[in-house]
Amino acid sequence: MIYENAQQWQTADHRRVLLFGMSGLGKTHVSNFLRDAGGWFHYSIDYRIGTRYMGEHIADNAKRHAMQVPFLRDLLMTDSIYIGSNITFNNLAPLSAYLGKPGDPAKGGLPFDEYMIRQEQHRVAEIGALLDTPRFIDRSIDIYGYPHFVCDSGGSICEVVDPWDPDDEIMNTLASETLMVWIKGTEAHTAELVRRFDRAPKPMYYQAEFLHDAWEEYGRETGLPEDAVDPDAFVRWTYARALAHRQPRYEAMAQNWGVTVTAEDVANVRDADGFVALIGRALETR
Repeated sequence: MIYENAQQWQTADHRRVLLFGMSGLGKTHVSNFLRDAGGWFHYSIDYRIGTRYMGEHIADNAKRHAMQVPFLRDLLMTDSIYIGSNITFNNLAPLSAYLGKPGDPAKGGLPFDEYMIRQEQHRVAEIGALLDTPRFIDRSIDIYGYPHFVCDSGGSICEVVDPWDPDDEIMNTLASETLMVWIKGTEAHTAELVRRFDRAPKPMYYQAEFLHDAWEEYGRETGLPEDAVDPDAFVRWTYARALAHRQPRYEAMAQNWGVTVTAEDVANVRDADGFVALIGRALETR
């Protein structure tokens, strides 16, 4: 690790961290207050995915739908209107909407093959965004003069790395430039995330093998043909299984490449000084 103990971390001229873990446990919250405190550059992996790597896909999909409306089609064909996504650090809805959910087209579902194409696009984009981290560290200093750097990773980071492989390119790249910090939730957090997801199911990225297995199992359990599957029902059914699938991967990332803090401790941090102290304690107890 780039900081071997709390003293090295606390006295470093440049503090660089990458936060990872399940969505909803505080990664973006911490990143936001570090940025707002000044001195910290906030690099959002999901924002980078949705702008640099998938922005064209997202805009083209919106245009494809607009072309089905005669009024909008005429304006698009004459370059009279512009269609693009207004993605931000705190609003990733355009990316989620593009990823979509498989199932009944009458309920907004995608054919499973098209859904998997978009999943693969996200996989490639996430790898690219993660490998861009060193360049953004350099940019944060060279252009903006920020001494410190926080990488706000997506919940699916564990799906595109092999944390058990000491030669994994992505893990080596990230660990050589940042201190990797797992925000670990409890079973109560997991239950709350499932309840929250049930209320508002959203598209997510998962490994292709996991999704194929889930799709086949869901089909066997329900007996429904592809175009009769309720998209929301499928992603709800998948979500809890996905959290269980991801947990050992997060744990291996922390054990082999970084440190662990709890979601409870993160929730109690109110400022940059409190965050620095929290990471110092994690380094001392590793």
